[in-house]
Order: sequence, then C-alpha cells, then structure tokens
Amino acid sequence: MPRSHVSRRQFLATGGAASAAALFAAPAIVRGRNLNTKLNIACIGVGGRGAANLKGVGSENITVVCDVDGKRLAAANQLHPQAKPFVDFRKVFDEAHQTFDAVVVSTCEHTHAFATLPALQLGKHVYCEKPLTHNIYEARKVREAAAKANVATQMGIQMHAQENFRQVVELIHSGAIGAVKEAHVWVSRAWGLQSEEKAKQYKDIVYVAERPAQVDPVPEGLDWDLWLGPAPARPFNNVYFPGPKWYRWWDFGSGTMSDLGSHWNDMPFWALKLDAPRTVEAFGPPAHPELAPASLTVVYEYGARGDLPPVTLTWHQGEDKPEIWKKGGIPQQQNGVLFIGDKGMLLAEYQKHKLLPEEKFRDFQTPAPTIPRVASHYQEWIDAAKNGTKCSADFEYSGLLTEANHLGNVAYRVGKKLTWDTAAMKCVDCPEADRFIRRRYRAGWTL
Repeated sequence: MPRSHVSRRQFLATGGAASAAALFAAPAIVRGRNLNTKLNIACIGVGGRGAANLKGVGSENITVVCDVDGKRLAAANQLHPQAKPFVDFRKVFDEAHQTFDAVVVSTCEHTHAFATLPALQLGKHVYCEKPLTHNIYEARKVREAAAKANVATQMGIQMHAQENFRQVVELIHSGAIGAVKEAHVWVSRAWGLQSEEKAKQYKDIVYVAERPAQVDPVPEGLDWDLWLGPAPARPFNNVYFPGPKWYRWWDFGSGTMSDLGSHWNDMPFWALKLDAPRTVEAFGPPAHPELAPASLTVVYEYGARGDLPPVTLTWHQGEDKPEIWKKGGIPQQQNGVLFIGDKGMLLAEYQKHKLLPEEKFRDFQTPAPTIPRVASHYQEWIDAAKNGTKCSADFEYSGLLTEANHLGNVAYRVGKKLTWDTAAMKCVDCPEADRFIRRRYRAGWTL
C-alpha cells in the first residue's frame, strides 16, 4: 500500500504493529545494512539537549528534524538542509516513518514516552534522553515495548560510556572492596522549591514557589499547546520555558531526583547489579502539589542479588549530604558516589575515583578490563543499530533505573516508607501512591 494511503495511527490501529515488528524488528544488518553505511535518523527535539544529541549522531544521515520551537527547528534544519522539518512529532510517524531507521528523542520529559513508544512499535532504533519517561507506568510500557521490538535502544546518560565509569564498575564487580552493603550518592545541585535566598545562594535558574497567575506572551515561533502535549493545559509563563526551568514542575518533570539521578544513580545501579528496590523512604520539606524540592534524601533497600548481599543505597540532593561526608570521614567533594565494602571503600565522581583508605590500597593492582570500551555513548547505539549488538544502557536497564528514581519521588510525595511490588507495579497497602505511578493525560493524548 502506498504510504500516502495510510497514517501511522491507522497502521497501528488496524493491527499493523505486529506486521511492523516482523518487518523492522530484525537487527539492521539483517536488512542489508553494514557498519560502513549510515543510519537514517529522525531527531525529535533539537534544542538544548536535543542540539547536543543532534551533534552526537551527526555522523549519520539526518532525514527528519522536529521541534515545537520554530527557531530551534530552523537552526537544526540549516545544519541539516536535507532533513524534512516537522513541528508535531506525531506527524513524523504518520507521514515520514518510511524515511528513517532510527529516532533520537530529546523532547521535554513529559512527552518522552509519546515519541518513544510509536517509534518502538514501528521497529525503529531509539535513543531517548534521560530520564526515560515521566513516570513509572510509562517506563514499564517503554521497557516492555523495547523487549518486543528487538531494536537498539539507549538512554542518554553519556557518562555511562566513559573510561572512569567503567573502571569503577569493574572494581566493584572484582570484589576490590569486598561485599558492599551500603552506598551513597550525593549531588550539589539545589534547584526546585526553596526560599528565594536559597535559590540565589545555590544559583537556581529561576525562583518560584507557586503556580504563577500571570500570563506571559508566548515566545515567537513556539507552539505552546504542542509543548504542553499530554500535560494539563495552563497559560504560558516564563517560569516554564525555556528548559530546564520546566523540570521542577511535576506536570512536566520530576525534579533533580530523576534528572541527575539518571546519571549519578547509574553508577551504583550498574556496579551493584540493582533492579527493583524492596522499600523506598524519602525525607525532605513538606511535599508541594506542583513543585519538586531543591533538597531531598531517599533511602532504597535492595534484596540479595544472586551471591550479592542486600544493600542500602541513599540518595542525597542539594543541601543533604551523607553523615560520613559531614564528619570528614571522606574527602568532601561536592558530588560523588561512595561504595562501602567490608574490605574498604571506593569514592568516585564522573572523571576519577579512589580506593579508601589510600594507604591500604597503595599497592593495589587494577584488574584487567572486563567491560567493552566504546568510542562514545552515541556511537555504541549507532553501532548496535547496525550490527545487532546490545547497548549497555538499553531500555531494559535504563527502564529499571528510571522506575527506581521515580519511586524516590513517589515516596517523597506520599510521605510514607513504601514497599514496592514490582510485578504488580503497586506500592503495598498504599493506594494513594497510584496517582504518582501513572498520570492522566489531557484529552487527545493517549499511549
């Protein structure tokens, strides 16, 4: 059937998804592609992080650029004049799905799933910026769809590909500090709900304590209704746009917990082979119905994983820091990950790490690499799309990481210690958590 006769929505509604899976799900190399040919890529969201991601995959053939901001769209189209421009990403899948093999999703968090899911259903390889989705339900949907699609997927947590990061994971896996039963992550960024004085102190990009009543002019070229997408309608105000102002608003994002948590919790998640936590408890200021907090602590309890013992992972955000940090028991770096084992400790950040106490490990011999090295996070995904290999931050892995991060926010907003039933996707004996696990969408938007 000529493509002009059927839209992506009609295709899926008439059972075409199964046909798409059969047609597109095989690794790209099976369909005649090899490592020397270029992927055809549609880039959805091309400003901010999207511009960086567009550059990251710029070695390939960009056939579509899409953004609700006309200025950013024009800039991307100038860089890639051969690409067809779109404002509405739904039309990308309706009208151009035969022109690309892969999709890079860099929209705001609240529309990630809406651009990612149809791509997977059409058998496209997908790279999606972090956090993978806006909530737990969407992460589960995307993870399940990716498993069925059998395509190359990657969440945009670029440090995952770095040498230092992989060395840390190898050290923990090798037993260099023994069995790890406690780990801490802390980030210094204090953005979100706090006093105006604190917002200035911590260099927050905007101060706001309530939803504004004022209506500001919509920036020229911005389709505000499309930007809102599935989120509840509200008038435009400069406290929402441009990004990342929006990420503090629960309707659009999940605060620092899920944003930087995607990067910093990734290290212990990989190194300690974590999946679904048993319990989650959060501590912070009283929860606001619309705004995420600037400072927050979340405690995760994980059960045994194979021969690995149960472990407690604690997230410290903004002003919050681990007790061992406060007491000077470790170097007081502003951001970090600390693994506490029965034979020592490992302190890490993005670009470096050290084993503690240093005198004990002075003659320590670093084990031989066991994790493959890659040119970049983008290149790992591009190569996987071409040769059928698996990405290290694919949607199975990053979907579980995203669910865990979102659970921290759920525990905070509910104000209770939660017991997580991952199979049922429910918090045990806590029905009030349901509305934070899955949201309602604005009329006209469905997954």
